[in-house]
Amino acid sequence: MTKNKNLRSKSLKEDSQTEFKSSFNDAAIESLSAFANTKGGRVIIGINDTGQPIKGFSIGNETVQKWLNDIKNKTQPAIIPDANTFHLDGIEIVELTISEFPIKPIAFRGRYYKRVNNSNHILSPTQISDLTLQSLQLSWDSYPAYGKTINELDWQLVEKFIERVNSAGRFQLLTDVKSSLEKLKLINNEQITNAAWLLFGKGNIGYNIHLGRFKTPTLIIDDKMFNGALFQVVDEIINYLIAHIKVAFEINGISAQRTEIFEYPPPAVREIVLNSLIHRDYRSPIDIQIKIFDNSISFFNPGKLMGDLTTKDLERNNYRAYTRNKLIAEAFYLTGEIEKYGSGFLRIRKEISIYPTMKLTVEEIPNGLNVMLSYTNQKVNTQIPKAGKTVGETVGETVGETVGETVGENLKGNSALILSYLRNNPYSTREELAKKTKLSIRGVEYQLTKLRKANIIKRIGSTKTGFWKVLD
Repeated sequence: MTKNKNLRSKSLKEDSQTEFKSSFNDAAIESLSAFANTKGGRVIIGINDTGQPIKGFSIGNETVQKWLNDIKNKTQPAIIPDANTFHLDGIEIVELTISEFPIKPIAFRGRYYKRVNNSNHILSPTQISDLTLQSLQLSWDSYPAYGKTINELDWQLVEKFIERVNSAGRFQLLTDVKSSLEKLKLINNEQITNAAWLLFGKGNIGYNIHLGRFKTPTLIIDDKMFNGALFQVVDEIINYLIAHIKVAFEINGISAQRTEIFEYPPPAVREIVLNSLIHRDYRSPIDIQIKIFDNSISFFNPGKLMGDLTTKDLERNNYRAYTRNKLIAEAFYLTGEIEKYGSGFLRIRKEISIYPTMKLTVEEIPNGLNVMLSYTNQKVNTQIPKAGKTVGETVGETVGETVGETVGENLKGNSALILSYLRNNPYSTREELAKKTKLSIRGVEYQLTKLRKANIIKRIGSTKTGFWKVLD
């Protein structure tokens, strides 16, 4: 214990790392344990809530030592703070200081706390587990997959994964699939990890991704559920989303070439999907939910932000990232799906920056994180508006009147899906298109008529022996 110089009460205030106590009690120990589980802090004994010293407060010869023994006996693992005495406005008080503890969480009387602003909050079982794993530099996905064997992995999917890793060039794996997975710590002899099961498991891996097209929060137009291996389901999710979002076609008046402008930038959508799968809390029974509305698309995944990361931090370009599932994140990094840890939201903001009215919203809600892309006016061209003019006026001047109503015309995702399929399969029948798009025959006919009226496709030959020509 050391003695410090005199201090003034005006220099002290309670905050996320400072607590005032008029006397030493269990509440003081609770705060010290909360500080140890967060970023460290101090409890000052002998002053009131406003920072004024308590008149008549005194410290005996063995007082502080008894306090330290009490703290040690009531915390697990035991913590012993630094103790300093100093005079505040002429009255002697005590400062107990504790640093962030390297092995967390610290318990006080069997309960765990963390410091949030100027108060203590009890930790949930999930938060306790997260702190433990972070302290040990482990993640849940590195633990053995209970009841699963190596024979339950889809080896064709693993081979495809190894090919993509080697093609990306960030790491080289052997052609022996088992050795490759051992090298990445995804399996250990015959035991597979949670990560290996989630990435390459056969059939239903036990975790659902719900997707839906909504007209209102209660009116569902279409819905789909995926529950397969993550390495495979990513593309299935993206294909569903692309098929259900609007596409605008910008036509160049000189060459008659069309540029497809998706309602949302596909790279940003893919990044959010990957974030949802990689950072999901797989200990939660709640499903990932993706909802497409007329002017917004939301992505919910169970599991709030890790560590002390906040949604405000995500608005900065240099935020410190925490990875909940390290092995899963590494797998997607090695295939080139993600660039580097902590850069996802930076890339999302970059992609939507060319969408004039688009907004990114990130918020923590009960049980998880919700990410939303929304807009007021859909982007329908690649032009940058001139000063004092709207986007539409600028396009009109650039493209010219000959293009007519097809400029910036919004086509539903199903039209874009049909168009894409016809490029490679011009002899497709209406029945085949219906099967591929999951539309009715009448729905396919409607979309084909729409594309023909927009002079985007043309029927060559008869109905039975002819083919569809995409007009480039």
